[in-house]
Amino acid sequence: MCKPFSNPLLLALGRRLLGGRRRTGLAAALLIAATIPPTEGPKTPLLLHDPWLSGSISSVAGSGQPADPLQFSPYELKELQRRFGVHGHQPRLAQLFTSGIDQFEPLRSHTLRRLKELRPLILAESQRQNINPMLVAAVLFDEMRHAKPGEDLPLVAHSGFFSTHGPAQLSLSEMVHQGLLPPNASEAEITKARNQLLDPEGNVKLLVGKFARLSRALELPQRLLQASSSPRDAKAIATLAYLHNGKLDYPRRILSSMQDPELHALLYGTHKIQPSQLI
Repeated sequence: MCKPFSNPLLLALGRRLLGGRRRTGLAAALLIAATIPPTEGPKTPLLLHDPWLSGSISSVAGSGQPADPLQFSPYELKELQRRFGVHGHQPRLAQLFTSGIDQFEPLRSHTLRRLKELRPLILAESQRQNINPMLVAAVLFDEMRHAKPGEDLPLVAHSGFFSTHGPAQLSLSEMVHQGLLPPNASEAEITKARNQLLDPEGNVKLLVGKFARLSRALELPQRLLQASSSPRDAKAIATLAYLHNGKLDYPRRILSSMQDPELHALLYGTHKIQPSQLI
């Protein structure tokens, strides 16, 4: 049984104020504070309580607190930067702009209609490469909503003004990583590769291939990762999302979209035709 705690200095000061009938509110507060035992320090490190960040410090090892899958330790961030070149969080203004776009309902509905056309390919390719199709759909949903106007026009794409193309916003470097484009490609090969990136079906296949490639590089379990089944799987999915976009706020948006009811219905729902009441 815990022993009662009291702070003699705070108790004496509180009683003196009460005895003199002055500042009774302060006196009561001091008496209450006198009975609260001092803490031994935070059980977890101080997090960046910034609404614009997903966090950058994991729980202390051995603290007994479950680690937030959306948080990366300083070591993890340094290692991911060294191996993959990711680069922190977006500026607040950019995140405000992104949040504003997310609230635009007509754009959301239009994106869902475009995703519906890619649904069979998302499911088939994800199953073939053992990647969670909701992760693929969530990334496509996010990237398609935030695409820059006109960037997928062939004339604009081949001008070299934009570095990423297609529904998943992939670059030529990903084709190099997957062995689909030589590092010292000719102009003709680069033009052909850009056309492949602009093709929605080829772009989706490349996105699934990217997640499969990163999963192997990270030595993740070669099975379907489920964010709802374990924190370890959720952290793995958050890491894949982070490596796709390179911004710390991105995994939170993706894991949130993976729980979107409309996106779930689009991917897994079945449409039943109601029989006519006239029959």
